[in-house]
Amino acid sequence: MLQRERHVRTQVQQIADACMFAVSFWLAFVVRSQPAIHNWFGLPPVGTDAFDQVVWLYFALVPAAPLVLESQGFYNRPMMGSRISMFWPLLKGCFILCIGLVLLLFIFKQTNPVPRGVVVIFGVISFLLVWLKEELLRLVLKSRVAKAQYKRNVIIAAAGNEVIRLRRMVQAAAADSAVIVAEFNLAETPLPQLIELLHEHSVSGVLLSTRHTQLERVEGVIHLCETEGVEAWLVADFFTTHVARASMDEMFNQPLIVFRSTPENSWQVFAKLFIDFFGSLLLILVTAPLMLLIALLIKCTTPGPVFFRQQRSGLNGTPFNIFKFRTMATNAEQFKHELAAMNEMTGPVFKVTNDPRITPVGKWLRKYSLDELPQFFNVLRGEMSLVGPRPLPVDEVKRFNDLAHRRRLSVKPGLTCLWQVQGRNKISDFKEWVRLDLEYIDNWSIWLDLVILFRTIPAVFAGTGAK
Repeated sequence: MLQRERHVRTQVQQIADACMFAVSFWLAFVVRSQPAIHNWFGLPPVGTDAFDQVVWLYFALVPAAPLVLESQGFYNRPMMGSRISMFWPLLKGCFILCIGLVLLLFIFKQTNPVPRGVVVIFGVISFLLVWLKEELLRLVLKSRVAKAQYKRNVIIAAAGNEVIRLRRMVQAAAADSAVIVAEFNLAETPLPQLIELLHEHSVSGVLLSTRHTQLERVEGVIHLCETEGVEAWLVADFFTTHVARASMDEMFNQPLIVFRSTPENSWQVFAKLFIDFFGSLLLILVTAPLMLLIALLIKCTTPGPVFFRQQRSGLNGTPFNIFKFRTMATNAEQFKHELAAMNEMTGPVFKVTNDPRITPVGKWLRKYSLDELPQFFNVLRGEMSLVGPRPLPVDEVKRFNDLAHRRRLSVKPGLTCLWQVQGRNKISDFKEWVRLDLEYIDNWSIWLDLVILFRTIPAVFAGTGAK
């Protein structure tokens, strides 16, 4: 299935699912209000106007429901895929929405009109309704009428091993929506034979692939399809990439093939910006008394400034000033070269356990990562993110001996990242550090960010902070 068709199908699915969740929220109140529920479980009755008091939640619930399901990959699975591929994303999505409802009710102090049982019932009903919709859709798609309308006849036009590769690709990814009715040898078969195939098989599209040498023939096939009113799908794999994903775009009315190895702009990217801004703002307000206390402690115990500023490499290597509470003596940088032999990290990064330059207060701050609190201001200013590869000093980035390591600069640096919750101080090989950073970039999602944030909390309280 072409991406635009998949996009339309996904939008229809999202609208249907949003309606399912909206109905589920109302049904949860109806079920909880039944006298039988009160009697069986010994629960207090629900007020007659309880639903009216929280109907405003629909403004958050209806748009959030399909977005949460999308973040779990619910809409990326094949239409006729296994039931387990639908079960887990749906279960996680319903759980996240229930947690979100609880947080909203708590923030806006609406816990009294909404009994706790309503949220649980909502989660169960929404899961069952969406599951039932998926099962009905599966039955419809298996019918003869649906197969006749949905499946498209496709001709593969390529040369050599490309024919085999394309056939396998279609059978693996689009077997439920495309039928290969013929294969056309792009290098040897005359074009008039393609005309006969188009007429004979009632073809919807021709899937093309070329390896540089048959571009003229490809152009001829495209012109022929244009004349016949048949779609031509050219596989744009002229260049081999290892990580980058190709996508189509347009600039100044000129079609472009974009090779991208970083997360593509989507609602998740904007959601990350939203979480970074409001999350850092909230954390600044919450930790302000603690930061004031730490500042006074540093000022009273050691001479010198409270804050430490250093040039770090940000997005695409752009330098910025990072803020930290000072944990070392004021002349620490002057003695760094004397400790070079004690460096415990391979590569350009400098890490030393029990660094003699660290002050007594600084040692305690580092143990619980409290020296990092001022970086909330870096996040608020847009220089950093709550989750992302840790920013390295500019001079260390300049010493990268592998250009592939610079790909960790393709996203905003963060307060915490995958290597901190998986390895933290156990990692001494810079290549392993970079590998985890690139793994985060290649698999990024809002859900992964939330998982890392939640896993960072026990790591911090356990005192396994930075060296």
